[in-house]
Amino acid sequence: MRARDLAEPYPTVGLDDQALDAARLLAEHRLPGVLVVDGPGSPRAILPASQLVRLLVPGYVMEDPTLAAVIDEAHADRLCEALAGLRVRDCLPKDAPAPTVADADDTAVEIAALMARNRSPLAAVVERAPGRSGAAGRLLGVITASHLLHRLLGNP
Repeated sequence: MRARDLAEPYPTVGLDDQALDAARLLAEHRLPGVLVVDGPGSPRAILPASQLVRLLVPGYVMEDPTLAAVIDEAHADRLCEALAGLRVRDCLPKDAPAPTVADADDTAVEIAALMARNRSPLAAVVERAPGRSGAAGRLLGVITASHLLHRLLGNP
């Protein structure tokens, strides 16, 4: 079982896409994170849903979590306004690690080891041109940890 066989379509966003659109995509598909790609479509980062949620919480609530109890529902409904005007690149943590990228020919065990080593819930699968192992390559899809577990447990 090779990465190319396990890769599935997965939503992506561009670095310059609107953060609010990325939040809607995450919410609509109930994803833990979304793959961020550059202009040519190469994997650049993973934007966790938790990072967008973090940006919604006012700084004073982050400093003193007890203040969250005094925010009424009307104000809570407007929290997403904090994302207005932001681009995906603005929302990525400054110390965000590079996304986990598997080669199309990697085996399931190689992918599992890569995801475990990087503590990543997903791996982008790319097909690189022959002889260009360092090249970005063409994105084939994504393997999520849950899908990999499903297959490793013997489920088709």
